[in-house]
Formats: sequence, C-alpha cells, structure tokens
Amino acid sequence: MSKALRHLRADTVSRYPYGMAFSRAKKKIGDEGALYEYAVGALGRRMRSVAELKRLLRQRVDEKAGGEVLVEAVVLRLREQRYLNDAQYASAYSSYRRDNEKFGRLRVISDLKSRGVHGDVIEKAISGAYSEVNDEQLARAFLRRKRLQKPSDQKQAARVFRTLARAGFTTKVIVTILKKWDVDEEVLSALESEPAP
Repeated sequence: MSKALRHLRADTVSRYPYGMAFSRAKKKIGDEGALYEYAVGALGRRMRSVAELKRLLRQRVDEKAGGEVLVEAVVLRLREQRYLNDAQYASAYSSYRRDNEKFGRLRVISDLKSRGVHGDVIEKAISGAYSEVNDEQLARAFLRRKRLQKPSDQKQAARVFRTLARAGFTTKVIVTILKKWDVDEEVLSALESEPAP
C-alpha cells in the first residue's frame, strides 16, 4: 500500500471510526415552507401516493417539534393544489405498468397496496386500466418482453409458470398458455397446486 493511500485510510478511520459514512446526515426541516419545497421536489422526481410522500416527509422533520403537524399541513396544501391525488396516481401507475412492463392486474394491485393506496381507489384504477385488456395476450406480450420461449422440459415449464405468476397473471391464464404449448397435464396439475409466490 502506498504512503498516500495509508494516509488517506488513516484519515478516514480517524474521522469515521466505525467505517466510512457515505450517506449524508439528513438535516431536519423545521418550517412549513422548506418542507413544502422539499415535497414539491420529491414529486417532481416521480409521482408518489399520499402515504409514500408522508413517509418521506416524516423522515425529514423532527417529530418532537410538531413535525407531524407540518407533514399534514404540507400534504393538505399539495392536495388542494392538485399536486397530490391518489386516484390519478393509481390510474397513471396502472396504465404504465400495463403498457410498458406488461404486468397483469394482480401484480399492479399488490404494488399499489404496498404504496399505501386505498382499496377502493385501486379497484377503480384497475378496472379502468384493464377493462379492455385480454389477459392471455398481455401475458404473451410479457413473455416476449422477457424473451421466454416455449418450455422444452418440466423445469422450464415451472420457470415460465412462476415468472407469469410473479408478473400478476392468474393461474387460469398461465395454464391456458402452457396447454397451448403442449405442456404435460401432470406437470400443469403439479404447478397449479403450488402456493402462490
């Protein structure tokens, strides 16, 4: 090790005795204006649900100094200005995942739930986004996107089955596709009895 590297390493250890600290310490925001600006910037980078934005903002405020009140005030202001709307978010998210990722409705429902969107809002968004969609054609488009071919053995059939299940397609759709690919009935019944991923 060169002398310069030893010096750099010794300097780093003296400043960060428990290892290198790569993340900057996040400065807590104490006023509504600054928190609002931070929230607008976060929404400018990507759309977020109300729950996601609240989680993000809670990390930036001091809860002991009335941080929750600041978060609620900023969220209310963003809702009034229509920067934050879970119905629009769910609709745009569903359409994007359907058109670009080729995901099935079950995957999109699961993703929206994990982002804190309310069940009624999810139901309306999914019914709107997937009303004209043929699930089998969407599943085949997903397979093309992932470059998955007709399985030649049981192991490949299981891989296709699990991949489609993770992508949000129902067992009925998956089995229909595999039957058209002449996968053995025994293999299909074994795959159908597997627990969902």
